Amino acid sequence: MARLRVLLPLPLAGAYDYRVPASWPEPPPPGAFVEVPLSGRSMVGVVWDGEADPNLPEKRLRDMLGVFDVPPMTQSLRKFVDWVAAYTLSPPGAVLRMAMSAPAALEPPSAKAGWRLSAAGQRAKRGEAKLTPARRQVLDVLEPGDVQSAAAIAAEAGVSSGVVRGMAEAGLLESALLPAGESFFSPDIDRPGPVLGAEQQAVAAALRQATAAKSFGVTLLTGVTGSGKTEVYLEAVAECVAQGRQALVLLPEIALSTQWLERFERRFGGPPALWHSELGSRRRRDTWRAVAEGRVAALVGARSALFLPYPDLGLIIVDEEHETAFKQEEGVVYHARDMAVVRARLSQAACVLVSATPSLETLTNAETGRYASLHLPERHGGAALPAVTVIDQRRTPPERGRFLSSPLVTAVRETLAAGQQAMLFLNRRGYAPLTLCRSCGHRLRCPNCTAWLVEHRVRRTLQCHHCGHTESIPENCPECGAEGSLTPLGPGVERVQEEAAQLFPEARRLVMASDTIPGPAAAAEAARAIAAREVDLIIGTQIVAKGWHFPHLTLVGVVDADLGLAGGDLRAAERTVQLLHQVAGRAGRAEAPGRVLLQSWNPEHPVLEALVSGDLDAFMQAEAEGRRPGHWPPFGRLAALIVSAEDEREADRVARDLGLAAPRGEGVGGAGPGAGAAGPAARAAPAAAAAEGAARHRRAAAAAGVAVPHRHPRGGAGAGGCGPGGVPLRGRKYARAMTRG
Repeated sequence: MARLRVLLPLPLAGAYDYRVPASWPEPPPPGAFVEVPLSGRSMVGVVWDGEADPNLPEKRLRDMLGVFDVPPMTQSLRKFVDWVAAYTLSPPGAVLRMAMSAPAALEPPSAKAGWRLSAAGQRAKRGEAKLTPARRQVLDVLEPGDVQSAAAIAAEAGVSSGVVRGMAEAGLLESALLPAGESFFSPDIDRPGPVLGAEQQAVAAALRQATAAKSFGVTLLTGVTGSGKTEVYLEAVAECVAQGRQALVLLPEIALSTQWLERFERRFGGPPALWHSELGSRRRRDTWRAVAEGRVAALVGARSALFLPYPDLGLIIVDEEHETAFKQEEGVVYHARDMAVVRARLSQAACVLVSATPSLETLTNAETGRYASLHLPERHGGAALPAVTVIDQRRTPPERGRFLSSPLVTAVRETLAAGQQAMLFLNRRGYAPLTLCRSCGHRLRCPNCTAWLVEHRVRRTLQCHHCGHTESIPENCPECGAEGSLTPLGPGVERVQEEAAQLFPEARRLVMASDTIPGPAAAAEAARAIAAREVDLIIGTQIVAKGWHFPHLTLVGVVDADLGLAGGDLRAAERTVQLLHQVAGRAGRAEAPGRVLLQSWNPEHPVLEALVSGDLDAFMQAEAEGRRPGHWPPFGRLAALIVSAEDEREADRVARDLGLAAPRGEGVGGAGPGAGAAGPAARAAPAAAAAEGAARHRRAAAAAGVAVPHRHPRGGAGAGGCGPGGVPLRGRKYARAMTRG
């Protein structure tokens, strides 16, 4: 009897061998989704590549139980699963689980009830009956034979569902079964798009040509903020759909990308398929199956959309490719930008990486010729880039107890007086990042992971932004019992909003943070209110930097431009310059010129000098030269062994033992407890003076080395006491290997 290997979506070492029942007419093909027994229960797996073990005794084999009626997983996706597993040192089954994220899609979809025109309705449509205006609207959108749900009919006709029910009761509509499976919009590629400038047309033509080649290649598309990169790469989507292949666009925050979806609909006449964590289970099921059956021509999604079963993927676009949201830090650790390149190669598809501030890794690949490069140097419509100025807080500090300096307050008042919109940016959620007892100096920490607890005054809670722990704000100090001694230190957006309410009481304010803009509906309402000029002053965190278009916004004030430059992150300067440049790009995108004010205690910092001069290319070149001698990414790779334990001393002991056991040799270095110095990465001076000073890179070495205790007093990536996904460690120890770089 035939034997086949079946990979299960479990963190196992590899595929298991199963026997094909003798009653089956033929073995299922590679990629088939099958039901198999495992430890007294049934599981769904995929017939995997490779030969089954011929030496395994027959009595140890179990029969397969069934085959699902769904298109098999393509060879390119199976290779992708294996590649990701090998690269990330993950069990193949754990990666497969990401590709089987909608198990209900394996079952055939059931038909659902809908409505169509009855004979009486068709006569009424021809004008043979008197109707109310609302009922006439319904008849106008329905054609004989069309079957739609009541909700779809009401939405398309612009009437209430009660009108549809009334027409059914009157005999104008009759019940009918909708076709099985959800229908998805097919982009109208012949629909006239926006008028492109000469440079945009040239870049769009190059992207169309790369897509039409039906072969693998990577193109970096750069351009200043507001240069129309989205409108340009949508022409590549049109070319891909014209070729009969599928197009995928990855966005860092798809749930917040209302304005991007509006641009897509203006170009193609309807919405793309969506894939993100906010989708309901039924929509996920229908989308997964429609993708597998080739019924989805264009899909926009979060990083997990890379693992959908496209039968003929022809184009992958990674918008804002520099965004950290593309990196998954729990479970299978991967960066969607890098995995998109691999998926495109295995699918013989074009890949376009898009950013106004590309990552150093992507820039290096473009400079060495591995990627093609296209650039849009000017804003669309002739809009000017905003002027950037640094406010030296050493000379003009804010008043005591405040965080907005006099020059920034004056600029906001002038902007509001002119009837324009302003933004105050601070990349910190909540009210204050730290709560301190004035009596004993005690600082409120998370009981699970030692990160500082952040006060959220609106909700009257303290929250750990690392593991999610939440507790009420205590009345007294939990350490010394002093009454009323707890005081917040430092600002968050809630505190800036409080100060803005005092300084600009007449301004209509909107706070934009993940706490206040949790999903698509809230994002759409925020975009509508801002566009309708129902908001005068926006106060936001990093989500305001991601693709928003605010045509009436002319001033951006950055409350703390130094935030993010401190700490042990190797890429701190790079990420800060990217974030602040993107935020600055929100200003002056229409006729009125924009300006940007950066509050800083260190105005001579290379990041701020680059933002003022606008010469980000020179800054990134200096950043690269600072990393090269120490073999820091992109000129080398970093890996981290992260140790967590309930006891700090135990974590430190295990980390030191791991450091002492680290391999030694040319090209391999170590940093952290017990690691010593070996190889160029450990021996060479970081040489960071060209960018932001050697101290930051020394801190980066300690934070991203071979063995580091999982304990960081300020939390952040790798803050102690939590397992995968931020799960608190209670009475257990945890260690894992994780790639960094």
